Amino acid sequence: MTDGNGRLRPHWEPLIAAFDGLGAAELSHRFEVANRSLRDSGVFYRVYDETGGGERPWPLSHVPLVIPAKEWEALSAGLVQRARLLESVMADAYGPASLVSSGVLPAAAIAGSPEFLRPLVGVKPAGGRHLRLYAADLGRGPDGRWWVIGDRTQAPSGAGYAIENRLALSRAMPEVFRTLKVERLAAFFQAFRSGLVELAGKEEARLCLLTPGPLNETYFEHAYLARYLGFLLVEGADLTVRDGVVYVRTISGLKRADVLLRRLDSDFADPLELNDRSRIGVPGLVQAVRQGSVAVANALGSGLIEARALMSFLPALGRAVLGEDLALPNVATWWCGQPAERAIVEEDLGEMAIAPAFGGTLAGLLQRQAVIGSDLDEKGRAALKDLIGRRGIDVVGQEIVRLSTMPVWANGKLEPRPFVLRVYVAATPDGWTVMPGGFCRISPKSDARAVNLQQGGTSADVWVIADGPVREASLLPSPERVAVRRASGTLPSRAADNLFWLGRYLERAEATLRLVRGVVSRLGDPATDASQSAALALLEVWGAAPIGAVGKPAFVALGALERRDLNGAVPALVTAARNAASVIRERLSPDAWRALTDLEVLFAPRTSGGRLSEGDAFERSNAALKSLAAFSGLAQENMNRLAGWRFLELGRRLERALATARFVRQFGLPGAPSRGLDLLLELADSQITYRSRYVVAAARVPVVDLATLDPDNPRSIAFQVDAVARHLSELPEGDALREPSPPLRIALRLQAELRTASAEEIDAAELLRIDAALMRLSNEIALRFFTHRGGPGAPRHVTSWDSLG
Repeated sequence: MTDGNGRLRPHWEPLIAAFDGLGAAELSHRFEVANRSLRDSGVFYRVYDETGGGERPWPLSHVPLVIPAKEWEALSAGLVQRARLLESVMADAYGPASLVSSGVLPAAAIAGSPEFLRPLVGVKPAGGRHLRLYAADLGRGPDGRWWVIGDRTQAPSGAGYAIENRLALSRAMPEVFRTLKVERLAAFFQAFRSGLVELAGKEEARLCLLTPGPLNETYFEHAYLARYLGFLLVEGADLTVRDGVVYVRTISGLKRADVLLRRLDSDFADPLELNDRSRIGVPGLVQAVRQGSVAVANALGSGLIEARALMSFLPALGRAVLGEDLALPNVATWWCGQPAERAIVEEDLGEMAIAPAFGGTLAGLLQRQAVIGSDLDEKGRAALKDLIGRRGIDVVGQEIVRLSTMPVWANGKLEPRPFVLRVYVAATPDGWTVMPGGFCRISPKSDARAVNLQQGGTSADVWVIADGPVREASLLPSPERVAVRRASGTLPSRAADNLFWLGRYLERAEATLRLVRGVVSRLGDPATDASQSAALALLEVWGAAPIGAVGKPAFVALGALERRDLNGAVPALVTAARNAASVIRERLSPDAWRALTDLEVLFAPRTSGGRLSEGDAFERSNAALKSLAAFSGLAQENMNRLAGWRFLELGRRLERALATARFVRQFGLPGAPSRGLDLLLELADSQITYRSRYVVAAARVPVVDLATLDPDNPRSIAFQVDAVARHLSELPEGDALREPSPPLRIALRLQAELRTASAEEIDAAELLRIDAALMRLSNEIALRFFTHRGGPGAPRHVTSWDSLG
């Protein structure tokens, strides 16, 4: 930000002047607006450490890195040159191997890498390019010179987070963003997407983003980019290879996949030919690539050129392959697979960073990715020298680059912190294009070597200042090219499964909340003791209360709102719903996600200690029911009436029908507790309807009719079954004769029986039969639409209610 004399650099002056104009209090408020924007959008990354794994909010540093146009132009030219070089090296490694045969590269620098995938040798990638997206980690020294610290070619991450950083800051400080004339990012993604469409050779291609799944550290970004680019988000279990062609398993059969934007490591992509321990890949994918029936970006095996071992040869490779010196030098690197270089590293061990040559970790050194020689004691240095002597091929020594700093807002003022800049380069129909921005990883400390989000660092947006008018761009096609289309698109079976269970979990949570609220509101009223006991027994059977605690109504009711170790308790159900939603978050609107986040916050573990009071329990139940109603309303009003919405509705309707049948059995039959009918009307949210019709105290037959058979009551069993039958009839059928599917036949039969039944006939046996029919219906839906995809990647859902009598 400042020069060697402590003066503010010219390109920082407008931003600092804008900050001064806002003042510290307003700045803090604007930064909180940015934080809230990220939080509301559900932006997170997953961390695995000694405490286990968990999601953490994306850590945004609110001051962007400002780079002037001229400096960015020089950086871009150097990055394009580097992308050209790495593409050429990879093409040679998997092709003629002339760089090895001519002696420019040692054979061990290629063959010694675990990322060199021999089944891909001789396989030409679709479109003739191995790299479609390349990222470089750059460091800037105190003298202002930029250095390449690392290359990312396997499955470069972070571009989606760069978009979210940009959105958060531009919403918080729109006037500052406009005044500084910041270059936009959309044109880069538009060009990148066009390059992938070109790979498929047709405009209406099916482009998929292949993710390892929701447990991956950057799964949020996978879902976000899939939605932003208009790709279908798929996991390995969503795909199958038939006769050398890759297909997506969908609810309406197999649909061909044309392009896979790969976000899982190559080694895990195909358990048949690459890593037989992989459970997240696609068996047969390598063969499909060989046949050219699918384009994979980046190409399988592209992790090869991330190796630090290659960095020591890149200056010579630039001259040999391109006839050019590197415009952007990489950090000086010595590969210990060569005697002379090994001797240099051993001699200057205390002045170098020692790192794995081919990724991974250094065995015997606490599994750290890299170590600084000067940080080790004598014993540690001896162990390191021993490792170099035994396995020099796996080790590199690198110069320690002292990073320059950028400002961060801390303790109400700007403070300097070291940073690393990640920049992206994409292959497009017009050649290589550099994203005019990126994101910075900022150290939490003044030690430049600690720039790592896993160690508590933060990220910052990158503002490239235009020297002229800023060009607007959009990922949307121009209006004159858009054809009217109302097709339902492609719904993978996995997505349908999770939408179905999202609906079930949310409805199950609502039923449990209504039951808990009914108990809490009756505490202290002796006249309702019997109905309370019946409600507590139901909570116990549902797994929302520990066995044998029926005599403690307050204990049971409060525990159902707090216990995380009971599958039927509300916190566990909310977590299950959140897990199901996280797998299909690209299909949920930001507002729907916020409603789920609000629900999750209500049942987050308490930090203050102590138990809920009865009043708190009542208020929390009401607040949770309000969040559930918000999500339901958003789904009802905002989701297109396509297959995804229908599966969400199917789950909700089935679960509501099951809960209502069990409520009627518990509170609406002869011999049920006194005042049980009042509780039944409350649980079925039908008090107003009943009183407007009958204007009398609750009577068994009309209450049972309202809760069970009334087709106009949105809470009745009959209403739910009608809805289920309607949704099933609209889903795709695989039968050419258009005969009703097995689940539809069950729904139609149950629908007819309910329409011809009378409330007087409804007894325990009839309700058990309805319950059993609903369970068969659920199983048939799963068999029809979900389980054909099989495999170990299938979701696992809590079905504790499903076996209840």
